[in-house]
Amino acid sequence: GARGKMDDCPTPPIPKISYPSEEEAIIALTNLEKVDKIVFHNQKTDKYGNPLKLANMHWPWGAGMFATSLGPHDACFVAGANWQKNSGLMCVWGSPCAVQKEI
Repeated sequence: GARGKMDDCPTPPIPKISYPSEEEAIIALTNLEKVDKIVFHNQKTDKYGNPLKLANMHWPWGAGMFATSLGPHDACFVAGANWQKNSGLMCVWGSPCAVQKEI
């Protein structure tokens, strides 16, 4: 399991849903490529002459949107959620949201 306090994390916990995970993975892998160039190939700049520097992790756009199935004909959609308890707004629910989750 995780160790330490949540206050020590540079980025708040991110939902383990597709889009936020993909965005953070791209940042992490790009940072690894930059570290490889800096440490093992002694490169200081990218192919355009920009300094190689690591990107900060961040709360990804879209991480606070959830469509949650509540059965075959029911669901709810929450937008604007973040790492703070009770954040976000349930903006669509019931059968319209069940249709939305299929799109």
